Amino acid sequence: MTIESMPMSKALNAGLRKAMEDDPRVLLMGEDIGRLGGVFRITEHLQRDFGDRRVLDTPLAESGIVGTAIGLAMAGFRPVVEIQFDGFVFPAFDQITSQLAKLTNRHEGALSMPVVIRIPYGGHIGAVEHHQESPEAYFAHTPGLRVVAPSTSNDAYWMIQEAIRSNDPVIFLEPKSRYWQKGEVEFEASALPLHASRIVRRGSDVTLVGHGAMVTTLLQAAALAEAEGTSCEVVDVRSLSPVDYGPILDSVRSTGRMIYAQEAPGHTSVGSEIAATVMERAFYALEAPVLRVSGFDAPFPPAKLEGTFLPDADRILDAVDRSLAY
Repeated sequence: MTIESMPMSKALNAGLRKAMEDDPRVLLMGEDIGRLGGVFRITEHLQRDFGDRRVLDTPLAESGIVGTAIGLAMAGFRPVVEIQFDGFVFPAFDQITSQLAKLTNRHEGALSMPVVIRIPYGGHIGAVEHHQESPEAYFAHTPGLRVVAPSTSNDAYWMIQEAIRSNDPVIFLEPKSRYWQKGEVEFEASALPLHASRIVRRGSDVTLVGHGAMVTTLLQAAALAEAEGTSCEVVDVRSLSPVDYGPILDSVRSTGRMIYAQEAPGHTSVGSEIAATVMERAFYALEAPVLRVSGFDAPFPPAKLEGTFLPDADRILDAVDRSLAY
């Protein structure tokens, strides 16, 4: 069994490389992803090794990039698009939600759209406006799109390959604040299917649920809670559309309490949907209302205020105390 410790950025690079080696129809497209290797170097050396006909530097035109990817998918290719930063995806929003998400249904299933759109998302990098946003709810709300978010290097390596193999369009959200966080990658067997949730820490008192970068913060909060005598179970959602509710509901039925944490604003969010579904499907198991910890319902602030805007372990632990007080 081959296991190697590497940052998430390198795991994604390795996953893209493996997908390109396995299938000559896989193409990469995006701004500065070729010679530069992308802003975060996720595609470093791939143009050198696969050529500029498979790793394409595009103009600064997100709508055109996604529109071209749609045409390539129609022609039998499997394009992987990189959006440079989360807030830059909105010029392509019409192409994604009005065309990419609907073409298979429009053709009554006769046309597949195997397009992956990689979006580095979230905060904690001290950047400016449009570089630290969390747009996942827009896409999870759109029928026809699959939406996933890895939280570990191992998931990043395997999930990017599984997303590329999907015949449906996949929004692949990469928590950019975890690009440099190392983790073990097991190269010989995928741990879980693309759309499976996972319990990453066992506990008995409160269930903590989240996705992407927030999973690391939840684990930090759980460790601090344990030192104070509270046992927290942590669930990594991994897939935001569709959501695998099985592990979440099993955990909540065991602990009787749940907190969902996310960087995105709380109003009409992924956390809102999952909280509502848990209330519907596990109501009689709950000892307290499902609580949510999120970014504030305001535009992302200047970098010096990101620590106030983004949930941290202390805000999660405050929610744990409120849940246990019921």
